[in-house]
Amino acid sequence: MSEKKRNFETDAVRTQSNRTSFREHSTPLYLTSSFVFDDAEQARALFADEIQGNIYSRFSNPNSTELIDKLCLLEGTEDGIATASGMAAMYISMAALLKAGDHVVASRSIFGSTHQILSTLFPRFNISHSYAELNDPSSWEKAIQPNTKLFFVETPSNPALDLIDLEWIGKLAAKHNIILNVDNCFATPYLQNPAAWGAHLVTHSATKFIDGQGRVIGGAVLGTKKLIKEVRFFARHTGPSMSPFNAWILSKSLETLAVRMERHCATALATAQWLEKRGEVVYVKYPFLPSHPQHALAKKQMRLGGGVVTFEVKGGVDHGRKFLNSLKLLSHSANLGDTRSIATHPASTTHSKLTEAEREAVGITPGLIRLSVGLENPDDIQRDIAQALELSQR
Repeated sequence: MSEKKRNFETDAVRTQSNRTSFREHSTPLYLTSSFVFDDAEQARALFADEIQGNIYSRFSNPNSTELIDKLCLLEGTEDGIATASGMAAMYISMAALLKAGDHVVASRSIFGSTHQILSTLFPRFNISHSYAELNDPSSWEKAIQPNTKLFFVETPSNPALDLIDLEWIGKLAAKHNIILNVDNCFATPYLQNPAAWGAHLVTHSATKFIDGQGRVIGGAVLGTKKLIKEVRFFARHTGPSMSPFNAWILSKSLETLAVRMERHCATALATAQWLEKRGEVVYVKYPFLPSHPQHALAKKQMRLGGGVVTFEVKGGVDHGRKFLNSLKLLSHSANLGDTRSIATHPASTTHSKLTEAEREAVGITPGLIRLSVGLENPDDIQRDIAQALELSQR
């Protein structure tokens, strides 16, 4: 059967490292720091990059190689590298390609730590940035400078669930010879493939839906061979490598990504529709709700709407906190993408380092709740939210 004709689910299950002499059915763990050479000539050739093979697990390992091979197939990219965390992936995907004097244009609505990289860390190295609006194409054209090297976007964004037209920004990046880097964490490769729309790099926090069970931390940078070569060099000499154990876990997790995302998305849509009818809620935002301002765009570039719903509890921050404190089943955590449903208050946690004006600019209102919808029975999820909403208004 041709590799190119296989479906997503089949690639996710059947892409594996070569079997060893033990004929194992499931890929084993390779818990080794280094690998031996057949002879001095092989060692020389490996270090000279004349042949491919494992040298040291900081460089590569059969488990991380399997994970990346699988992700590249699922995302439609040429090459990639696994990293110790999602933020390691975000950082090296930019730092490896930028130098002093370069400029980045990023979507204003991005994860709090990514904002800190751009606003606090990069200025130390004379790398500047400007923010543009996800839903305002003209702001991207205006933000481009002669030294603009890279576009960075999240779509859907965290936590406001705003989208950008990937086809449009892909063409804009090509027009100005700018690298397009897309954080695809919320959508996962199953729901959206930015490379198909012109992205040169696709980044992931694999900690979230790719793992899907709140077990391990990891990240990935995927893209063209040319760019990944530079990213790999940077990573090899700075060390943000993924452990073999985490790579093994994440590769196994990908085998169930499709079925998990189908359930996450179905329950998220049903919960979003149900929330819109609740009197304790000011608004609900979910890409596949007709009320979402970019609903048509979501339908164009996403298979389903994702596993995250956001809503504003009436009464602002105090009532929002009362809602969180009243939950009995849902977890109150800063993570997302778990089998367990999680409620988060971004203004006081994940995006607390932003100023109030910065939060307002990206739609993070004081009472905003980010709901990562898990795999529990939808009735139980809604029952817990209902009782917490009722208590929040007393």
